Amino acid sequence: MKYKTLGNTGLLVSQLCFGAMTFHGGNGLFKMIGGSTEQKDADDIIKASIDRGINFFDTADIYGEGTSEEMLGQAFCNLGVQRKDVVIATKCYGRVGPGYNDIGASRKHIIEAVDASLRRLQTDYIDLYQIHGNDSITPIEETLKALDTLVNQGKVRYVGCSNWSAWKLQRALDVSEFKNLARFDTLQAYYSIAGRELERELIPLMENSKTGLMVWSPLAGGLLSGKFTRENQKPEDSRRTAFDFPIVDKERAWKIIDAMQPIAKEHNCSVARIALAWLLAKPAVTSVIIGAKNLKQLEDNCASVDIQLEDFQIEALDEVSALPPEYPGWMIPFQGMDRIDPKHNRMEDLQKKFATAK
Repeated sequence: MKYKTLGNTGLLVSQLCFGAMTFHGGNGLFKMIGGSTEQKDADDIIKASIDRGINFFDTADIYGEGTSEEMLGQAFCNLGVQRKDVVIATKCYGRVGPGYNDIGASRKHIIEAVDASLRRLQTDYIDLYQIHGNDSITPIEETLKALDTLVNQGKVRYVGCSNWSAWKLQRALDVSEFKNLARFDTLQAYYSIAGRELERELIPLMENSKTGLMVWSPLAGGLLSGKFTRENQKPEDSRRTAFDFPIVDKERAWKIIDAMQPIAKEHNCSVARIALAWLLAKPAVTSVIIGAKNLKQLEDNCASVDIQLEDFQIEALDEVSALPPEYPGWMIPFQGMDRIDPKHNRMEDLQKKFATAK
């Protein structure tokens, strides 16, 4: 296992983060997305994760209506894991009750939510506390002040957000700097070789601000697991067949899978490992969140850290998965090329870019 700092901090986390979304026996959306895992199975998976060098674990208060946090905390207790040896990340924002204030990123909800998560996790602090979604009502200043209070109280060590747009993340970073408040050290976001939209605005922002990136759904909801092909688009044993999420351009995805299959064969591994290895090779990625309902899935995902893709393989995958040109993304390098090489043929460069995207 390899380790990276969590954004612009000194905290070291494993490049693979175990996501405990499947830890629950309840009903509803998250059961449909991830199935369910009993406590004994959860204990075995957490032990296997730690044995393989994973020290980073992510959950949320809405996963399984809180049972994910409960089972993760109980697993650490059952296994005798020392608190200092693991980095626990959880999130708040989603609806946890019927009341008007049982959702969101208001000071009231954040303070109540963190105390509830601490009880369920059986710990007195959370390493990384994240705002799980965009609150269109609460001012950013209120959210950041509440998080800063939690950091000063010692209940939270670091803070982050999830599923935020670039302009709002930058606004939050500016407010934190101007008002000397705890800043977002991470963004948790969807990113995969079949879904590279993050590269348009968010990744340049994060690289510039040294904000860490935690990737959710690195296999595009199972689409890149190896079960799906152009010929078999709805395998019966995949949850994506029942719940088609996240949104992916399928025609583009089949081309990507076609390109990954021979590379997987060369490395004598699954297509899933190649998809994960591609992400792990990206400098902006801090940690990739993997989920597993059994030890076999965990083993295959963990083996991705041992895959060293050749430069030509990465280039081939980058090319087949390239985003279609979108303004101003294609205009900025077109106009700026003269700053690098006055003799460069800008029209030829632009034509090549459009040809590649097609």
